[in-house]
Amino acid sequence: MTALYLRFKGSVFAVAFSITADYQLAEDCVTETFVRLAQISKFDYRKGDGKGFIHTVARNIALELRRRHKREVCDCFIQSYGEADKAVEDSIFVNQLLKELNDKQRQIVVMHCCCELTFREIARIMKSPESTVKSRYKKAIAILQEKAGE
Repeated sequence: MTALYLRFKGSVFAVAFSITADYQLAEDCVTETFVRLAQISKFDYRKGDGKGFIHTVARNIALELRRRHKREVCDCFIQSYGEADKAVEDSIFVNQLLKELNDKQRQIVVMHCCCELTFREIARIMKSPESTVKSRYKKAIAILQEKAGE
C-alpha cells in the first residue's frame, strides 16, 4: 500500500484540490482515499493499475468533503516544485486560467493533464459519456488558449 500511496498521492491531491479548492481539504482527501482503499477487501492494486478506481474514490471523497464543509470553489491552483520564482509565477498564471473554467471542465483538465487519465477513464469516474468528456475538454482548452492569449 505504501508504493500505491507514493505513486498516486500527487494525482489524488490534484483531483481533490480541483474540486475543493482548499489545500487542507485536499490533504484530508488524500488521506481518506488511501484509508478507504485499505479497508476495501476486494481491491488489489497488484491485479492492475487501478488508477481509475483510485481517482473515482478520491473524487467522491472530495465532493463529500466540499459538501460537508460548504465552501465555495475559489482560487484553484496546482503547486509546482522546482525553481522557486518561476514555479510561483507559473502557478499563479495557471490559477488564473483555471478559474475561468467551470467545475466539471476544471476537473477534466486536471484529470487528463495532471493525472494522465484517458478520456474513457475520466468518463467512468465522472459517470458521463466519453463524448461529453471530450467535448468539455476541448471547450476548456479553447477557453484556456483564449485567456492565455494563444
